[in-house]
Amino acid sequence: MLAIQFDRFGGPEVLTPVDVPVPVPGPGETLVTVEAAGVNFADTLQVDGSYLSPGLLPHVPGGEVVGRTGDGRRVLAKVTRGYAERVVARESALVVIPEELDAGRALALLTQGLTAWHLLRSAARLRPGESVVVHSAAGGVGSLAVQLAREFGAGRVLAEASTPEKERLALELGADGVARYPLDPRADVILDAAGGELFDRALGSLADYGRLVTYGNASRGVFAPLDPARLSRLNAAVVGFWLRPALARPGGLREPLEELIALTLGGRLRPVTGVEYPLAEARTAHTDLLGRRTTGKVVLRP
Repeated sequence: MLAIQFDRFGGPEVLTPVDVPVPVPGPGETLVTVEAAGVNFADTLQVDGSYLSPGLLPHVPGGEVVGRTGDGRRVLAKVTRGYAERVVARESALVVIPEELDAGRALALLTQGLTAWHLLRSAARLRPGESVVVHSAAGGVGSLAVQLAREFGAGRVLAEASTPEKERLALELGADGVARYPLDPRADVILDAAGGELFDRALGSLADYGRLVTYGNASRGVFAPLDPARLSRLNAAVVGFWLRPALARPGGLREPLEELIALTLGGRLRPVTGVEYPLAEARTAHTDLLGRRTTGKVVLRP
């Protein structure tokens, strides 16, 4: 079967289509024929060596798929080695989804949707009426966080994005305006995956008891040392977030995901789907993602 593999760390150029054996499920696992695989920024970190040790090479990246089990269930699943025509998934990691939920929207709800949900609910602990700023607001996580902030009762939602076109998309999704630093008034909650200079500017625009939630460093910028005295003067907090331990907690995966699916099917949440690439063109998908040329969910189709 076709899979995408890399045997050395690097950029998108190390991704190579290969023919590998069909995986064999173990106890508590099932084989899934892949309809579509999701592409996430974290996949690029696997490829460049940020997430993996050399001892795990060669490796097939990818952490999420929509597909069908041998008994006919259409499922959304967290997996490993997802860039392939068939994957093995734990039964406990499968969520049955309806036929009317297309693969792109379903995949947008898994890693990105659950990240947005937990950023607001678990990390920021958003309270009704608070103001929220979402960085990278047209991306996979950001576009959902803009909508969920409104759904969860935010009083004001501002969007930050890299281009006027992306700003317009965030406004269409429900943002009240575009964030320009320094903010006036200051924000209660700021969600940041860009890091670098943008993180520092955001920190200076937190309201009293505000929370800046950091969940990435897409800019690959250097963070300035964080002086605790500065946080004291701001009367604010910096909160770190990583999705994997959040999903491992009781109620961290299935219940939020079912809520996201219900909101989507009910027309209250609009996952933004982006470009679809053939599985064999995963290298191009990564190149476009790293170049910030994509909007919404990026999908590979076997």
